[in-house]
Amino acid sequence: MQLIYSPTSPYARKTRAVVIEKNLQDQVEFLNLSPGDNPKALLDANALNRIPTLIRDDGKPLIDSPFICEYLDSLGADAGRLTGHGDAVWEIRHLHAFADGIIDSIFAIAMERRRDAGEQSPAYIQKQLERIGRGLNTLNGQAAGFSSEPDLGQFAVGCTLGYMDIRLQNDLDWRATCPNLATWYAAFSKRPAMAETAPPAP
Repeated sequence: MQLIYSPTSPYARKTRAVVIEKNLQDQVEFLNLSPGDNPKALLDANALNRIPTLIRDDGKPLIDSPFICEYLDSLGADAGRLTGHGDAVWEIRHLHAFADGIIDSIFAIAMERRRDAGEQSPAYIQKQLERIGRGLNTLNGQAAGFSSEPDLGQFAVGCTLGYMDIRLQNDLDWRATCPNLATWYAAFSKRPAMAETAPPAP
């Protein structure tokens, strides 16, 4: 299989982390491609030109990071270990989607700030920052109850916080306002799957 990614994408980072956590490196080749370059390999697999995109051994693509994560977790002798079982499946999926919602707002701010200064909307940026702040406060209240066994929701949260550190490091001091979350992240980020996929410094 081939996994098309960009090293700064938190969506793609989740999928890469699952590959490593599941010890699937011998089955998955990482292809570092930038959608901005319109690479043929990505366009051939995904006409939407978005990452991550997973190309399976039969040549069929899978898109959407939560979908790819769950597919990867279905492989191997420990299938389903990160996805959960029973009611836990829905809790994990909710956490995954909640973290992705925070990522969406971080990304929205990053895109807004690429506009010319005179065309940026401070009100729009502030709205996204408030949304992110509420989301982080919610996670801070949940962090102490995170399972000691990692799951896809936790990987999504970890990748969200890593993305915070490269995109909004001067906007929100989340470690000060969310100490429980900061303590959890300090330990979780040491997992090989997180350490080996850490985004480059801004």
